[in-house]
Amino acid sequence: MLSGGDTPIQAAPSPAAVTMATLQTDKEALLERGWARLPASYRFPATAPSLAEALAYCRELAESHYENFHVASWFLPKALRPHFHALYAYCRIADDLGDEVGDPAVALALLELWGAELDACYEGRARHPVFVALGATIQACQIPKAPFADLLTAFRQDQTSARYPTMAEVLGYCRYSANPVGRLVLYVCGEASEENFRLSDATCTALQLANFWQDVRRDYDKGRVYIPQADLQRFGVDEATIPAGAATPAFRQLLRHEVEEARQLFRTGLPLIGRVRRDLALDLDLFSRGGLEILRAIEARDYDVLSARPSLSKATKIRLALRAVGARVFPFLGPGRSAREGAA
Repeated sequence: MLSGGDTPIQAAPSPAAVTMATLQTDKEALLERGWARLPASYRFPATAPSLAEALAYCRELAESHYENFHVASWFLPKALRPHFHALYAYCRIADDLGDEVGDPAVALALLELWGAELDACYEGRARHPVFVALGATIQACQIPKAPFADLLTAFRQDQTSARYPTMAEVLGYCRYSANPVGRLVLYVCGEASEENFRLSDATCTALQLANFWQDVRRDYDKGRVYIPQADLQRFGVDEATIPAGAATPAFRQLLRHEVEEARQLFRTGLPLIGRVRRDLALDLDLFSRGGLEILRAIEARDYDVLSARPSLSKATKIRLALRAVGARVFPFLGPGRSAREGAA
């Protein structure tokens, strides 16, 4: 028994409690390292903003970060633009959390926090402006959580997977990295259906592959190779060819094969243009033709994507934009024809 002057003996914390406290401290340190490498505006505010403030945040992020947003969104009804601002803001920041901090452990900690805020959003407890705005979009458009969560799966996969054994694995990655974006667009535009999802998935995967084949050298410099290892072996291409920067005949044959696979996916997805509302069809036509132009740019370099990055010329970009604007002003120019010709 303790006498009046004795000091009570404090029980030592259990090993489990010490471990949990250490892990929490480590996680907080990782998060702080990550936020320090990102724009200050990405941080969570002390209190949740109003919906009006959240919408303004997403609009500014979308219109200041994405040069093509103005062209694409011009074809959409004004009432839908806040929804697209929120979708873009979600994807932009999530992508930066995974790609711009330079440390897989830090990226995974940030993505875990972003995923927890997604859960909070669906429970009505959002604090970050992106999720405050996104909550209104989710409610108005009846969007399930899966497409948002799938994108986070891809960003996490980027931290742990740098090579893909077969094309099936590459397409599996696209299932999470690209296809959810198309599905989200369909939900916002009121065009969600299983057949539309199937066609949209083909187009989004094709766009992702076109970007992969355009950026073979750039992705390698980031430590990633999306060309399937099985295809490298099949065409007799050593991975060392990529950093060497010289496209060998075998490498050109390999890229020819990959480009044709992507073009076939564009062909598969093109019927979606004729199944959706005209304003969305114009956007789909614009992006499909843009993806096909990337494939043409690769072909124009005889599949040499190593010595220089194939890109669309300013004239081509202007032509695509004018073609899309013309189709809006003159309906008889309707979307789809040019894309179909490009995929032939």
